[in-house]
Amino acid sequence: MEKRKILMITSYPPRECGIATFSRDLVSAIHKSFGTSLEIEVCALENGCNLDRDYPPEVSYMINAPELDSFFSVADKLNERSDIGMVCIQHEFGLYGGEYGSHLVAFLLRLNIPACCVFHTVLPRPDEKRLKLVNALEDLSEKMIVLTQKSADILQEDYRVNPEKVCVIPHGTHIVLWKRKQELKARYGFRHNRVLSTFGLLSENKNVETALRALPEVLRHFPDTVYLILGKTHPEVVKKEGEKYRNYLEELAEELGISKSVEFINEYLPLPVLLEYLTLTDAYIFSSKDPHQAVSGTFAYAMSCGSPVISTPIPHAKECLDPATGILLEDFDKPVQISEALINLLSQPMLGIKMGRNAFSKMRANSWENAAIAYSHIFQEYLRYDSPLEFQLPPIKTDHIEDMTTDFGMLQFSQFCEPDPASGYTLDDNARALVAMLMYFRLHRKAKALRLAAIYLNFIEYCQQSDGGFFNYLNYGGHFTPQNAEVNLEDSNGRAIWALGYLLADTEGLPEEMIRQAEDCLKRAIQSDIQFTSPRAIGFALKGIYYYLQAKPNVQLDAIATSLADELLRIYHITAWHNWEWFEDYLTYANPILPEALMYAWLITKNKKYQEIAEITFDFLLSHYFMKGQIKVISNDGWFDKRNKRSLHGEQPIEVAYTIFSLDLFYQVTRKKKFADQLKVAFSWFLGNNHLKQIMYNPANGACYDGLEKNNVNINQGAESGLCYFMARLIAEQYLKNVTPKHTPIFTPSISVS
Repeated sequence: MEKRKILMITSYPPRECGIATFSRDLVSAIHKSFGTSLEIEVCALENGCNLDRDYPPEVSYMINAPELDSFFSVADKLNERSDIGMVCIQHEFGLYGGEYGSHLVAFLLRLNIPACCVFHTVLPRPDEKRLKLVNALEDLSEKMIVLTQKSADILQEDYRVNPEKVCVIPHGTHIVLWKRKQELKARYGFRHNRVLSTFGLLSENKNVETALRALPEVLRHFPDTVYLILGKTHPEVVKKEGEKYRNYLEELAEELGISKSVEFINEYLPLPVLLEYLTLTDAYIFSSKDPHQAVSGTFAYAMSCGSPVISTPIPHAKECLDPATGILLEDFDKPVQISEALINLLSQPMLGIKMGRNAFSKMRANSWENAAIAYSHIFQEYLRYDSPLEFQLPPIKTDHIEDMTTDFGMLQFSQFCEPDPASGYTLDDNARALVAMLMYFRLHRKAKALRLAAIYLNFIEYCQQSDGGFFNYLNYGGHFTPQNAEVNLEDSNGRAIWALGYLLADTEGLPEEMIRQAEDCLKRAIQSDIQFTSPRAIGFALKGIYYYLQAKPNVQLDAIATSLADELLRIYHITAWHNWEWFEDYLTYANPILPEALMYAWLITKNKKYQEIAEITFDFLLSHYFMKGQIKVISNDGWFDKRNKRSLHGEQPIEVAYTIFSLDLFYQVTRKKKFADQLKVAFSWFLGNNHLKQIMYNPANGACYDGLEKNNVNINQGAESGLCYFMARLIAEQYLKNVTPKHTPIFTPSISVS
């Protein structure tokens, strides 16, 4: 029997509280990341009232926390099921009924399913009863998950919890696009204001009055400042005392003479609206007076939206904030410290922008997508299934590709997700972009694919010189730069031949003018011969020739292909030796194109020697790329010389994508299952199956991050990375959805392959 499900016990929307929101976001992220291969059911906690809430479909059970029998009833029902691998408990001492939430211990004693506890609050220096309760939860749990390292330290030092049971998974955050504050300010009516904000369910613990008392001094320096207090009053507070606290804050604002500069937005804001408020914020104020508050989701969300944070010194702030990302106050409940920090920040606009960018970058590792991956690694140990846990294939998005494309071509780099015109254009990127849009069109017949493809083809034609060759580098004004005379352009020329040939291989649905334009360019590029010396340029050219031959058989091109393939064989035989079956003494960039090109040469010529060396060298390369269920491509921080130790960090999406292209071809030609299996593993690198266990794909816009470093992800999203992910995604779709690949036109060779 498969055990593929996780049951999460937690408060859950529509109940309004921080843990309910946390759990909904986590469940949603796991579902988006893993689909039906990791299913989450929810047991919702209630507090004695509202027992008839209209819960969403994932809620299968409900526990009324004040009633111990309610816990026992659910435990008995769960024990009868054989498909639940683990119960995940979102823990807060006040949620579970009984003294310090002791009903939870009784529940776990009754339960016969492995459990893990996620501790949202870890109080230092516990009294004896709290200590015994936490120790009991330790005994009854497989793992104890906390959200900060400080919480882990307290569990181990004050509660004497076994360190091997403790795991830190930071509070998740939503991936948002870097947006210009002024555009959002104008939309929300704050065009001429400096905006401060605080958000969350309102209660005395937020200590908003301290921030209000800091505001008069700030307004003396910056009278255009507005302070937004976002969010409803906490339902538990309303139940006990109504709107007493909110009324107090409103009266205090009147008393201080600042009511016109304070805006209470008494709503449970939709997530997109909340994130935009945080994005337009110039400074986020976190004024909690509880020194033991272990973690704050509001604090994390503000940083992830690029808002500089001014915070009291709770443990979470001490871990996340540094002088580059915000301002950590020395004390609690000190209005003067808040006003001084705000005046300092608002008087230096560039400092605020820099802090916001640093905070935005720092918190990207804590995205909900990455949290889902971290939780899945814990859950997997206790699941049992016939097929392995698989990432869900993300939807296809062209948003970032379109953002990076002008009427002239595709820009080279971006700052975060914003196109950088100063980076100019390259033939490399626009050749890749043409291939990407043709793949997209052939698979999905989208009109916008042809519109974009026409732009990229025009760019390629613009780069072609009178001798048939191509320049690679152009500035934003469309002028060729001196770099074209300073570097070898063979690889770029090879990519152009690849793209043009790919277009001509399958012209169904393409405008006649586009076909003529591509053929004219390609004929000028190849003319009577191709005199490349770069192995990779030869590889790209062979791909382009192969594709062109699908449309126009040509004896002269057959001869050129043979000449190019023989050159690859020549350098292979010079270099290959014993355990080094390769074309060079080192592995560098675009390595898979070399064996791939020989496989294309075999398809063109039916010469067995090309196929044999293609498989030998590709197997050699894959032996260095796949390890421990992951792909690890050659580092861009240092090539892999056969005489030296290999660097394992500094991976780029382009190399992973090239590997996927080659695996696709080798599988189609040989039908060897290992190539299809490795292709799936390679694509999972983009989704989090890498040494950092972090996504490389940006689900907000369909882009891809530029690099996987040793300790972090480079979250700039340039053209190369986005296009390579996009093409890899189109290929992977056909393997993960079990349909026949159709993006690469291949004729059946006369030689059978095992």
